[in-house]
Amino acid sequence: MALVRRRSSPSSLERIVNALSMAAMGGLVGAVTSSAAPVVFDGHIKVRVAPASRRNSASTLRDRSGPDRHRRSEPALLPKKNQLEGAWPTLLTSPSTKGEGEPPRSRRSEIMASNSAHISSDKRFLIFFDFDETIVDETSDDMVVQAAPGQHLPAWLKDTYQPGRYNEYMQRVLSYLAEQGVTESDIRNIMEKIPATPGMVTLFQYLRTRPQTDFEIVLLSDANTFFIESWLRRAGARPLFHRIFTNPATFNRDGRLVLRPFHSHDCPRCPDNMCKQVVVRDYVARRTQERGRPYQRVFYVGDGANDFCPALSLGPRDVAFPRRDFPMHRLITETHEAMPGEFKAVTVPWVSGEDVVQRLRKLVAE
Repeated sequence: MALVRRRSSPSSLERIVNALSMAAMGGLVGAVTSSAAPVVFDGHIKVRVAPASRRNSASTLRDRSGPDRHRRSEPALLPKKNQLEGAWPTLLTSPSTKGEGEPPRSRRSEIMASNSAHISSDKRFLIFFDFDETIVDETSDDMVVQAAPGQHLPAWLKDTYQPGRYNEYMQRVLSYLAEQGVTESDIRNIMEKIPATPGMVTLFQYLRTRPQTDFEIVLLSDANTFFIESWLRRAGARPLFHRIFTNPATFNRDGRLVLRPFHSHDCPRCPDNMCKQVVVRDYVARRTQERGRPYQRVFYVGDGANDFCPALSLGPRDVAFPRRDFPMHRLITETHEAMPGEFKAVTVPWVSGEDVVQRLRKLVAE
């Protein structure tokens, strides 16, 4: 029996109405691009955010898994990701900017800076994509279970899952698969066969045909490098992405895929290994500083509850593209109903990637 994370009821949003006002998240990307103040990682890849209440801090937002009725298959037998769990925690406040006494940046942050510096500075728009159930129509962590004996995990392994520690749980799953003789080739074959989300190929084709000065394209996912790279290269879509931010994963000498957290942070809502909002804010600030000017618009295409967190940092000229009726869309809708004006970005729900193309055509032409 699959371990399913329970969803929060719509009334849970009322608990965070006051926190929304206090967090003042609306328009943060716009503010960042004006000030170009970078978010800095320390030597432990840890990001500090302003103090916030830790009530319900165990509740986290996962990056994937939309409603079960949208899922094409259920090989998963993994905890459902990207559902709303329990009461909503206090909202993240603005991450700290550089100040006196701040430790030097980590090597990973230095690499982020050097890599982004090689991207052309003449791009007009910045667009972020989630991966699972956004680019692909399944959850890659669920799909890898197809490599297990009988295409399911033993109950003792599923029982080791703890809320907020999904990354650690997946490390145990990958270790188990290696012990069962699952090879790198086996996992790659599964990843390569995941179907693209409807209309996503059309969206990618549209982005490819645009002038080089239009879109800077970034992938931001709580999956891992091996899963994502395997799918993108098979689909021929890897060159489209200027940057990919996800959890590092490499095979060790024993043939086991070793998964590591992307970073640590102090956001009380997000899983321990990744807060997407921190990544978005850091990247936008860094690129604005490198470019010497802000982007005309920032777009975010996602589906999950954890995609709502970075979307909160978008400004009124930016656009959030939530997959219709998935957690990100529900959270935005509830926020609009509870506190009109608190979610600043224009919201464009999508069922197919073609819906995104239609809106991008209009925005590019403006």
